[in-house]
Amino acid sequence: METIISIRNVVNQFGALRIHDKLSMDIYRDEILGLVGGSGSGKSVLMRSILGLHRINSGTITVRGREIKYHEQSHIRDWGVLFQGGALLSGLTVQENIELPISIHSDMDSQTRSELAQLKINMVGLPLEAANKYPAELSGGMIKRAALARALALEPHILFLDEPTAGLDPIAATEFGALIKYLNSNLDLTIVMITHDLDTLFDVCDRIAVLVDKQVIIGTPAEVTQSDHPWIKDYFGNPRALRAQKSGFKE
Repeated sequence: METIISIRNVVNQFGALRIHDKLSMDIYRDEILGLVGGSGSGKSVLMRSILGLHRINSGTITVRGREIKYHEQSHIRDWGVLFQGGALLSGLTVQENIELPISIHSDMDSQTRSELAQLKINMVGLPLEAANKYPAELSGGMIKRAALARALALEPHILFLDEPTAGLDPIAATEFGALIKYLNSNLDLTIVMITHDLDTLFDVCDRIAVLVDKQVIIGTPAEVTQSDHPWIKDYFGNPRALRAQKSGFKE
């Protein structure tokens, strides 16, 4: 398997509080990786470290063979990010939200930019009439899809999703999970997803990375759920998790 993100001996510390202690892991090309852990385990900190938005105390992170430096912009086209809650700009329409990163990071003319934005809107399953709506006029599920379209605007190789199904009803969450799998299989897209949605975790992810004890335990869903670590046993051994596993996790 080709490693697309390599994390080696990463330390993240806030004052005397160490969140990650020489954490190492690889993320493979074209996989969907679910990232889970208890409160304070550093899921969002790790994601921000990979994106270069958080300065690590020590260690290295490389993306597609190039080391990540804090606040460096050269990697920006490598990835798209779906933030928790969508984080759409309220004063812009859906179309304008999607066009914004294209206009900032390319010299594409306005007509081509508009056509590309409409292609992304269609790709994520939104009706084209949603293009001229403002975020306040959208349902929660539509906001997620619009934010996903914006994350895909620059045609990234890696997609980061922060709790993509949080706040969605079960039908919308299932549909969004199916969309994630579709994009992964059709766009040569590696997906890293923070999620506590057990159904999405087992139905969508190829591997699961669990942040525990400042380190990571990583493997297929079948492998991770067999771990003897107390937190993992509690997390995946509760009735809701067992029902989600039975509904069909990936072997």
